Amino acid sequence: MIDLSHFPSFFIANWKLNSSFEFINNFISSLSIDKSTKKCVAICAPYIYLNYLEVKRKDFYLGSQDCSCFEEGAYTGEISAKMLNEVGVNFCIVGHSERRQYFSESNEIVKLKAIRLIENNIIPIICVGETLEEKKNNKTQNVLKHQLKKSVPESSNQFNTIIAYEPIWAIGTGLTPSLEEIENAHRYIKNLSKKLFNFKIIYGGSVNSKNSNLISKIDIVNGALIGGASLKINEFNQIIS
Repeated sequence: MIDLSHFPSFFIANWKLNSSFEFINNFISSLSIDKSTKKCVAICAPYIYLNYLEVKRKDFYLGSQDCSCFEEGAYTGEISAKMLNEVGVNFCIVGHSERRQYFSESNEIVKLKAIRLIENNIIPIICVGETLEEKKNNKTQNVLKHQLKKSVPESSNQFNTIIAYEPIWAIGTGLTPSLEEIENAHRYIKNLSKKLFNFKIIYGGSVNSKNSNLISKIDIVNGALIGGASLKINEFNQIIS
């Protein structure tokens, strides 16, 4: 497991259901990571490309977009945390709103996945965030509190887990919260408990080269989870520069 305390910030690319061998070759050949900044850059690719990315790895860490809550057995189509570890995965996203929405994943399932990842020396990136309706009804804090209470396992700590605040209404919409709203959400998460106070917390939701620099200047934000913009190499290079 990598040492999270070694990095001041984390920039995690989530390629979602996108990629090809040609795309990866072009992306990697143009990827520009300034190691002097000590930023941690990771690429979360579809399962089938993880081994290829591991071979092509160049100053970035390897991430998965999900994993199974099961260790092994008769679970057709599942990929275990142990398997991810064996191909060199360092990070894994769990609880992304698209998994919660389209695959009905509960907080309890997210928690189990995080447990399996930690057991296999992989950093879980646990996603939490509110819907637009919840935001309008001033329920953001209640939602975050409930999700964190139910999704973060006892075995999680500041050295083995990252929290990603991703307001659902901002994902892929081009909409982003104000800088004040982002800061307030991150501060609320940290102040929920002594344990969470020291966690690395990153922001996700329509992050791009135009807003990433401003978001990164919020001292309580420890980086970004980047979706669509991570598929555009010039855009991604600007974000991580």
